[in-house]
Parts: sequence; C-alpha cells; structure tokens
Amino acid sequence: MGPGPVNAHPRVLRAMSADLLGQFDPEMTGYMNQVMALYRPIFGTRNHWTMLIDGTARAGIEASLVSLIQPGETALVVNFGRFGLLLQEILTRIGAKFETVDAPWGEVVPMEAIREAALRVQPRLICTVHGDTSTTMAQPLDGIGAVAREVGALVYVDATATLGGMDIAADRWGADVITGGLQKCLGGPSGSAPITISDAAAEAIFARRHDEKGIRAADAVDGTGPRIPSNYFDLAMIMDYWSEKRLNHHTEATTMLYGARECARVALGEGLDARYRRHKAAGAAMSAGLRAMGLTLFGDDAHRMTNVTGVYIPKGVDGEAVRRAMREHFEIEIGTAFGPLIGKIWRLGAMGYNAMKHKVLLTLGALEACLAAQGVALPLGAAVPAALAAWDAEIMG
Repeated sequence: MGPGPVNAHPRVLRAMSADLLGQFDPEMTGYMNQVMALYRPIFGTRNHWTMLIDGTARAGIEASLVSLIQPGETALVVNFGRFGLLLQEILTRIGAKFETVDAPWGEVVPMEAIREAALRVQPRLICTVHGDTSTTMAQPLDGIGAVAREVGALVYVDATATLGGMDIAADRWGADVITGGLQKCLGGPSGSAPITISDAAAEAIFARRHDEKGIRAADAVDGTGPRIPSNYFDLAMIMDYWSEKRLNHHTEATTMLYGARECARVALGEGLDARYRRHKAAGAAMSAGLRAMGLTLFGDDAHRMTNVTGVYIPKGVDGEAVRRAMREHFEIEIGTAFGPLIGKIWRLGAMGYNAMKHKVLLTLGALEACLAAQGVALPLGAAVPAALAAWDAEIMG
C-alpha cells in the first residue's frame, strides 16, 4: 500500500503464465494489434501510434525524450517533484538545453505560469509529469496543448503513476506523447511502458529515421534529421516494429505483452469511469481515515492524486520503525519519501488491485495500532468509520 509497485491483479499474473510465442507469429502480431486498440481509450486518444516500450516506465520516458528532442535544442520542464528532476536528468544526458517552471513540493504549477515560461523560452518541447508520487500532487493539464501550439512546441507527459487510475486525456489535453507503466494503477508488474504518440510527434520522430544496417529494407528511406542517439530507445524503429512493416528491431517481451494486454482488458472491463471513481473513493477514504487519527496530510488538497496520499510523521515517532512494524505484524508496506521529505512523511497508496475498501480499512487499522504501540495518543477507533463514510460518499455521490 505504498506509491507503487502494488500487488498485481490475479488475472494479469495468470495471463503472464502463458507459453511464449515468436515475435512474428501471426498470433503474436495479432496480440500486438489488440494492445494498440485496447490502450487508446485508456490514454484518451485516437492516436494510431499507441503501443508498448519494452522496459520499465522509465524506458518509456527515456525513449520519448531521446526521440523528441535533439542535442542543443531547448525543453521547458514543469517541475514540482522528484520526477520533474528526473526529466531534467535525462535531458542533460541527451545534451539538450532546458529551463524550468517550478512549484514547491506539495503544490502544482499554474497553467498561466507555464504559458508565460513557454513564451519566454520558446521551447522545442514542453515536458511534465502528470502525477508525481514523490509529492502526491497531480498537475492539471487542460490547456497545455494550446500553450505548446502557441510557441510551436510538442508536449510530453509522464503519466506513470496515474494511467488507469485517473482520467488521462491525450487528445483533450493536446499532449503529443504520453507514457505510463503497469505497476501502479493498471495493477500489473513493472517491465512494460505503454505509450501514445500523436501524428505531429510521429512526423518529428520519423524525420530522424535511420534504420540500422542489419535490418534495413532495400527501399528504406532515411529521414533528413539527425539520427536518434539510442538504438534501443529509437522510437522511429520501434514504431516500424509495431507497424505492418514489422521491422525486426528487437525481440518482443512476450510475457510482458500478455500482462499489459490483460491490464487493459481488466481496466476496460470494469469501465474507466467506474475505475476512476473507485480510485477517488480509495484516496478519499485514506485521507479521511488519516485525518480522523489526528494526522496531518501533506500537500495541496485541491491537487492531490487520488491514488497516493502523503501524511506527516508525528513528532517524536520513528517513521522507519512504524513502517517495519506494519510490514512485520500486518504484512502491509507503506512508502517512505524522497529528497526534502525524507523522514518527514509517509506515502500511502491505494491503486489498481489494491484500491479496494477493505484494503484501505486494513491499512488504516494497522497504522493506528502501530502508532499506538509507539505511544502516540490518538482517538482509537476513529479512522475506520471516517474512511467508510468517505468511501460511501464518493461511490454513492
């Protein structure tokens, strides 16, 4: 019950136990086409180029950035937590320039501030995280596409922590590339990164197409732009791999594709609106229960992620001792923190297969017991009823 990874859905684990198929077996390529179709509604898009990057969620981030921006070009990073810093780290390694528009940890960046920065910087790419689990904040993104078009930029969004749990609206936002991961709201294992790519971004990526010599077709035509400096994360070749060309770029991670496919089938089978409502109810219940214990939540209530809640560790309490007791006595894991929040907050997640009423209630009851064992004076028995009431209010309302 931390910020991810979480327990995988049993259906996903069963799907991943199926035997392997060759990457060009018609059954396998059929599954690839199904994955493309299944993830379009999850990303809120009609983009043709909706597929998987083999690797953890960070593989999707790095493939996007290395393929979208060239050394020396300028990006604008919307920075409000650890993963905004990660975007800057990757851009630095690529050799790109960047400027940031910032908010303190626990807040988000107003869209007007993003627009003002974009007008000043004139970036090639605007990059942001949607939900940053380090701060538990969700950045509002309606209007970001309009800002980007005003300055002739593309938009990249890291939705690792929110895909499948909060509304992702690639087309409405005007985002050109969005990536995610399976291990959080989608209820799968880490190791596959869903991605969607707009036509505008595809055009920019294919302008840098340079197929490797060992697999290029006799009639292959390279792009006019510079070669993408990573072979494995070259989106131009990966897109051709997922196209009817079936470019033999790498061996598909068959088991992960089975898992990603089943994650999407579970999500769509539940219904996305119902799924988002369930995550919102779980987050509201967790927040209400923590507050009923007398604890203080971290961050801005107006922009809190529905699936991860930050809470201050009470003064005088050994936060790691409580986490250890939760694990040893109740077999429940909650999260620690990063950067300036280390030792100051816990992060409690309720997402994917774990965004369930009874799991939230068990977590709150366990935390109450562990805090009481440390001598914290708190209203015993208050958390669970408060959480129940909050859950019911969200589900029924």
